[in-house]
Amino acid sequence: MRGTPRLLLRRLALASSLGAGVAAGLLHRPAVCRDAGTSLSLESISARVAALEAISRARPIVATDSAAGGGAELIDGRKIAANIRAEVKAATDVLKQEHGVTPGLAVVLVGARTDSSTYVRMKKRAAAEVGFHSVDKNFDESVSQQQLLDTVRELNADPAVHAILVQLPLPSHIDESKVLEAIDVAKDVDGFSATNIGNMCLRGGKPPLAIPCTPAGCVELLQRSDVAVKGQEVVVVGRSNIVGMPVAHLLQSMDATVTVCHSRTRDLPAHVRRADIVVAAVGAAEMIKGEWLKPGCVVIDVGVNSKPSSTDKRGYVLCGDVDFESAVQVAGKITPVPGGVGPMTIAMLMKNTLNLARHSIRLPRQPLRRQNSKY
Repeated sequence: MRGTPRLLLRRLALASSLGAGVAAGLLHRPAVCRDAGTSLSLESISARVAALEAISRARPIVATDSAAGGGAELIDGRKIAANIRAEVKAATDVLKQEHGVTPGLAVVLVGARTDSSTYVRMKKRAAAEVGFHSVDKNFDESVSQQQLLDTVRELNADPAVHAILVQLPLPSHIDESKVLEAIDVAKDVDGFSATNIGNMCLRGGKPPLAIPCTPAGCVELLQRSDVAVKGQEVVVVGRSNIVGMPVAHLLQSMDATVTVCHSRTRDLPAHVRRADIVVAAVGAAEMIKGEWLKPGCVVIDVGVNSKPSSTDKRGYVLCGDVDFESAVQVAGKITPVPGGVGPMTIAMLMKNTLNLARHSIRLPRQPLRRQNSKY
């Protein structure tokens, strides 16, 4: 079957175009909350590539004068992601010096899709920055399924490779589920295997070897911005397997009281208005309005969408799932788009790779949560 849970996770994270689950969307390849079966036109692929490149280049949003005079504090995802990469590099240097181990990240890329190549280039740049060993396995569109399976098994057996990522989508003649399920759970850098997801959700069980990157990035943003989570009311808008559900589990494990809302939720503004922390991952441009928010709340905007703009030479600008201009006047802290959640996804991919390398020599993983937690 082509629809196993792990495959659906990866296709959702990697096959659509900027949107909810879209921290994972953009970074784990544009919009994650749309139907995985949606076909993409050349125009939509071009838009995805442009958005990826815009996020890699764009400066963080600067609050307007009125916001700066009394609006929300901006959570700088670029700065926090850079700090995490620096920490990963320092830990990698220690791993090399004290144990002779260099974390290895292998990326399998099939074909010459521009969007896939752009994302792979971003990952390779980050891997080089932190001092990882990179392995590239590039194939033409005509590659056989058996060749890919043999490649994954070869990487599973390679002690210099600690993390494997197969870039999706694969050509139609390849059964993606079989390729993805062939990845050893100990090298599952996305954290989407049934074992890793199950361990993440279980209370008191074994910790996952890797945590889905965008949800982990959201937690890091909160912690490094000194946002109290314990005992807080959290509303997660969006229930994707890529962002919404994992981030809800993570925040619940941090003793937050979590409500997950979605497209069938009645009176969504009333739910949002109760929240001390709002995580928006629904994939709808500027859906959540400032008037919905509790004054002083914290807003983590995972969405990456585009909207028409007559003033931008590209003809569009990027925006999140939250109406930034109204929300920044009400919230206490807020992530901009771009420059908020987006940069965190690849930073957490690097951290997952480091942790898998540590696991390979029986060293404890670097935790996500700061205090008394399996994360």
